[in-house]
Amino acid sequence: MQLNETIEFYTKASSMALKRMYNYVGSDYGITQTIGFVLVYIAKEGISPGKLSEKLEMKKSSLTRLLNKMEEEGCIYKKNDSDDKRITKLFLTEKGLERRRIAKVAVLGFNERIMTSVSDTELDAFIKVSKIITSEVDSIIEKK
Repeated sequence: MQLNETIEFYTKASSMALKRMYNYVGSDYGITQTIGFVLVYIAKEGISPGKLSEKLEMKKSSLTRLLNKMEEEGCIYKKNDSDDKRITKLFLTEKGLERRRIAKVAVLGFNERIMTSVSDTELDAFIKVSKIITSEVDSIIEKK
């Protein structure tokens, strides 16, 4: 088997293609794929930067730079938790909510486009294999 025939190759190639497309589509609105994920993960009740870092599997220092940029652009704001003042939570501004709507339209639109080319059986198989990959990766990481 050649390296360009492995599951890893196809997974990475697809991931890179998605990133390239979302960065291109979002460029008119100041949205990258990573910013899109941040916008999606910040719910109405807010989220702490630490929890967001875990969800994105992103280094805190890199996330801090991104969050500072998003705050400067007026997409997010930080607020101390009402129950525990030591905790800071992130919330979306109106501008952030609008950018999340734009990101959502792009993601759902692309999803619909793919769904017209993929049968239910193919989709089920893709989801099953994706879950197996995630499970195997988690298993390897947990053993270390």
